[in-house]
Amino acid sequence: MRVLVVEDEPEMADAVASGLRRRAMAVDVVYDGTDALERLSYVDYDVVVLDRDLPETHGDDVCRELVRMGTASRILMLTAAHEVADRVDGLALGADDYLPKPFAFAELVARVLTLARRTAPARPAVLARAGLCLDPAGRTVTRGDRAVALTRREFALLKELLLADGEPVSTRDLLARAWDEHYESGTGALRVTMATLRRKLGDPPVIRTVPGAGYLL
Repeated sequence: MRVLVVEDEPEMADAVASGLRRRAMAVDVVYDGTDALERLSYVDYDVVVLDRDLPETHGDDVCRELVRMGTASRILMLTAAHEVADRVDGLALGADDYLPKPFAFAELVARVLTLARRTAPARPAVLARAGLCLDPAGRTVTRGDRAVALTRREFALLKELLLADGEPVSTRDLLARAWDEHYESGTGALRVTMATLRRKLGDPPVIRTVPGAGYLL
């Protein structure tokens, strides 16, 4: 899942992003509405956590522009205003959900996950192929009867390969879906992570490099 956090208070923005990353989400952060619109013009996000009270380009304007663009991104609007009328106004702009500050972080996570499910295609509860079994909810991987311990990044790469159901996944798509700007990204980092993933999965090898196309499981 890829999330954009748009919040002009750096401490809050970074705290939200760090918490979401601990839940295996790829999270980018911007601190004003102008940067948010620029980022959203070329990156597809599942959920945008959008502070309403942004300086310069207001959160309302960001929300209106996203609706005009017809983006599939779901919008969770944050604000310090607690009045019902404020919530109604935010939803009327096109936001999918509304969360007043201060909020419990567990509730923020629950709302982000709920919004992401609205855009995600139906997927099997457990992904299985080539003797591998990956449980996204439990974050477990097994090969045959053997449990395989993976890092968040390795888990995300394997999940994308399993979701492809035997089709190759390009390097570009893997970087877009499994990395965010908080981490070192690039083909070198991907190759290193892929090599470690292959080693952990063991023999016989199940991940194949397809020249010019990416990786295939």
